[in-house]
This record gives sequence, C-alpha cells and structure tokens, in this order.
Amino acid sequence: MNLPPLQPAVFLRRDNRFRATVLVEGEPTAAHVPNSGRLTDLFEPGRRVWVAAAAAPHRKTPFDLKLVQMPTALVSVDARLPNTLFAEALAAGRLPGFPRAQVEAEVRVGNSRLDFRLSGPEGVCWVETKSVTLVEGDVALFPDVPTLRGNRHLEELIALRRQGQQAAVVFVVQRADARAFAPHEPVAPHFAGRLREAHAAGVRVLALRCRVSLESIEIAGSIETLL
Repeated sequence: MNLPPLQPAVFLRRDNRFRATVLVEGEPTAAHVPNSGRLTDLFEPGRRVWVAAAAAPHRKTPFDLKLVQMPTALVSVDARLPNTLFAEALAAGRLPGFPRAQVEAEVRVGNSRLDFRLSGPEGVCWVETKSVTLVEGDVALFPDVPTLRGNRHLEELIALRRQGQQAAVVFVVQRADARAFAPHEPVAPHFAGRLREAHAAGVRVLALRCRVSLESIEIAGSIETLL
C-alpha cells in the first residue's frame, strides 16, 4: 500500500496513548499516534520519525505519526494497517493456503468481531490479524502490553476450529528486520498459553514480515514462528 507524503520530524515525548509531541521544522507540534501499545522501544526522545499531515484541516493533532527510524529498519507504527496489508497480499495471490473467492471483513462471531471470513472452493477460513512492532534481537514479539481482547479472539478461533472450521491468526510485523516471531510471554503469559493452545487445536499461526519505505509498505513474506 502507498503511504501519504511524509516529512521528517524528531520525537520529543508521548503525551498519552494516542498523542505525541514531535519537532517539525524546528517547531514542537502534536501528532496522533495510531497505536495503543507501549512502543517504549521505539519512542525515544531525539529519534527521527516520519509524519503525515492530517487530512482534516482543523484537527487538534495536525500530523499523524507514521514511521520510526530504528538503527536496523524503518518501522510502521500504524496499528490500523495489517488488515489492509493482509487483504492486498491475499488479492495478489501472495498468501497461499487461504481461500480468496469471497472476502468478508469485520464479521461477528460469538462475542467478538473477527477481521476476515474467507470463502472459496477450499471452504471457509476465519482470520484475525495482529499488528507487531516490537523486535528484540531479531525476534518479533506480541503483545507489548497484556491483551484481554487478543485472548478473546484466540478463544473464538479455537472454538471455530473445534467446530470443524478453518481458522488462522496472522501476526503482521511492520518492519523488515525480524527473523522469527514469538509470543511475548513475560508481558502476556496468558496470551502465550492461549496461542500455543490455538496452535495445538489446529489454528494456523502465521507471521509475516513487511517491507517498509518512505513511499509504501507491503508484506514481504513469512517468517518462522517460535511457540
């Protein structure tokens, strides 16, 4: 997917979950942070970031914080992108093993909405995507905060699989410097246990690495999952 025009900025501080102060052309200004994770590994004062002007002219935050320049990679921090990235790669035929004749988004099941219900000659597959930005060493980790919502999604996928339907959880790593993916057990041991339970129940666990530039971001291929 193409990114909007970006301009360089310097990260100063995170004011709350969805707002940061950045330096744009020498002036401190507010930027929307489209990610509720901690992002403490990314958000260091003085670090170069890339922002896009907000589409709404009178918004309280005149910029959206899009990318962070890390020593080994550009990192996309927009947690809203994985569904679009997954759908684009699916339509392009770059995600083998998933039905793609009919794609439905945000489908209610049980007490949740799952990101996709995919249908085709192969049957139906339910898919939940997760945005990953944290990398330690060369291993991508999720989540960076405890996630009750993530636990619930895994429980729904397990239930669907036990009913005989296909199910998958897809971790979209929005950077190119990860060799493998693992659940972040010290932060979210319950999620890590649920993910292993899901895998044992037959839920497909897939991690995808992204290619990120100042102009675009796209899924570049799968990486190893360490469960």
